[in-house]
Amino acid sequence: MNTHLGIAGRVAPEFRVETWLANVESDLAIADITEPAIVLFLFQAACPGCTKYGFPTFGNIRSHLEADGRIDQVRFAAIQTVFEDFENNTAEAAIDLMRQFGLDDLALGHDVGEPPVTMDDYRSGGTPWTVIIGPRPDRRVLFNGFQLDVDSALELIDHAISPST
Repeated sequence: MNTHLGIAGRVAPEFRVETWLANVESDLAIADITEPAIVLFLFQAACPGCTKYGFPTFGNIRSHLEADGRIDQVRFAAIQTVFEDFENNTAEAAIDLMRQFGLDDLALGHDVGEPPVTMDDYRSGGTPWTVIIGPRPDRRVLFNGFQLDVDSALELIDHAISPST
C-alpha cells in the first residue's frame, strides 16, 4: 500500500483545524472520538483528482459500511487543506462539494496555510489524501497516502473495528 514519509504506524496527530464548517459542535478532537476507526479525507474543492477519484472513493467506503451495518463503527471527517488556488478553494466551495457528493452530514474542516497544519501534521503530499486511523487507546495511523481503493480501505477498517488479539 502507498504510505507517505513513514507516518503509518505512528500515533495520529491531534486535529489542529481552526475552522470547522459543518457538523461539529466545537472542535473535533481525535481524543473525543469514540468510534474504533476514523477515516479522514483531505481535499481541495478545485482539485480535479479530488472530484474524479478522491470523493467517489471516500463516498464508496462510507456506502459499503452503511450497507454492511458497520457505519456506526467509523467516524468520517473531511478537511479542505488549502495550499494553492486560494480564490477557488473557499469554505463555500468546500461545503458545496460535500453537498454535491452527498457527504454534507459529515464533519468538515477548513485549513488554510503554507502549508496547512493538517498537511504538515499528517505529512500529506497534496490532495486527494486519505488517512485511516485505528482504535483506542493509541490511535495509530493505519494508512496515509494518495492511492487507496475501497477494498483496501475496508480491510484496514475491519482490522480497526475488530483488531486481532
